[in-house]
Amino acid sequence: LVGFLLRLYRLDSPIADWHSWRQADTSAVSRNFVEHGYDLLHPRFDDLSNIPSGMDNPEGYRFVEFPIYNVAQAGLFQLFGIFTLEEWGRLVTIFASVFAALFLYLIVSRHSNKQLGLWAAFFYSFIPYNIYYGRTILPDTSMVAAILGGIYFFDLWIQKNFKFQISNFKLPKATFFILALLFTSAAFLLKPYALFFTLPMVVLAYRRWGWKLVLQWPLWVFVAVSVAPLVWWRNWMTQFPAGIPVNEWLYNGNGIRFRPSFFRWIGYERLTKLISGYFGVFLLALSFVELRKLKEWSFFLSFLVSSILYVCVFATGNVQHDYYQILIMPTIAIFMALGSYYLLSYKVIKSKVIKSVLLVFIIAGSFYFGWMQVRDYFNINNRSIVVAGEAVDRLTPKDAKVIANYTGDTSFLYQTKRKGWPSFQHELPKMVELGADYLVLVNPTEADMGLGETYKVVEKNPQYVIFDLRAKP
Repeated sequence: LVGFLLRLYRLDSPIADWHSWRQADTSAVSRNFVEHGYDLLHPRFDDLSNIPSGMDNPEGYRFVEFPIYNVAQAGLFQLFGIFTLEEWGRLVTIFASVFAALFLYLIVSRHSNKQLGLWAAFFYSFIPYNIYYGRTILPDTSMVAAILGGIYFFDLWIQKNFKFQISNFKLPKATFFILALLFTSAAFLLKPYALFFTLPMVVLAYRRWGWKLVLQWPLWVFVAVSVAPLVWWRNWMTQFPAGIPVNEWLYNGNGIRFRPSFFRWIGYERLTKLISGYFGVFLLALSFVELRKLKEWSFFLSFLVSSILYVCVFATGNVQHDYYQILIMPTIAIFMALGSYYLLSYKVIKSKVIKSVLLVFIIAGSFYFGWMQVRDYFNINNRSIVVAGEAVDRLTPKDAKVIANYTGDTSFLYQTKRKGWPSFQHELPKMVELGADYLVLVNPTEADMGLGETYKVVEKNPQYVIFDLRAKP
């Protein structure tokens, strides 16, 4: 409940905060569903430029993750009629974050004890980095919740004598198979990076059957059916190359993998500083002492191996974008929980009070310095884009196409509620030929105002200027 309430902080904030570019692109797909219908096989957003894919995209196609998240955001907005579309986007992520914490508790408790499970859910809920990204309009947190749900129900399904009973009603084993299948396939569709976190499932299956797991035909059915939707979607996407953002660079586009700067960025800037708030590193270090005591240490270690593989494979992506670490947050929460559990049970220090005070000090320091890193993430980077966007929406036709120049960042274009271009892709006459009707600039300079000699000024003030590209001054 507290984790949920904390994530309501600035719920009504416009999409102009940290990583607003990716959030705007995500929410734009949802807005197009609301305005033009739910065509799941042809998701569209507002950017018509060649920036994402390197190709002109006049239809505004947006082929990344399958739009499960967008259907939830747009559907809830239309169903309830309260809150804005953007607020529903944040709420979808908030609920996903809460469910991720719940599944993490259930998983960890099942393979250790409830106290350790509570610690894991605690860190997942309250690490400041996770509070911010646990309310952003991104599909990543929903993917985390889905893959954790998949792991949990997969675990229940493969257990030999496990029975789940509610009152006098016993759930058949097939129920857990279906739930595991639904959650896992949804996770793959939300973000294929979830494939890395099938390793815990492999470990669970190995603990159940040993090497004979390869002979278990239900497992092969599970693998085939869970992966099939992703394979189909990725194949379907290839018909619309203009809508597929260039993504090869995410692997090692700048050659940074395993270079000293890679370890500095991932190990220090992200893990130590941003996520752990310096102090949390002590708990991460202590976790390995506690890990070797656990009977099912290999299961928890599989989360760590999955995280390391993911970060190393998508090296440039993880260095370039700090939101890429959303996927490894369950692992960090688990290992911080292990470190906390070890510290409280440390026998050299006899006094429980001293151990408790020391742990509170470490956690408080971690959360404080973590908050110092992320508190500015909530801020609006440039309020003028919001004001200018409202002006464009008020002064131009709904079907107008605009150039909302923001050096390629679609955050500004999103505020206009129009389709168009987030940069000067070509010279203005060429842009007019492509269909541009209006140009809007924020914080205009004297040189910008010189365009008023060629194009009609619709409205101007120190925050923005709007030009009608179809009319002379």
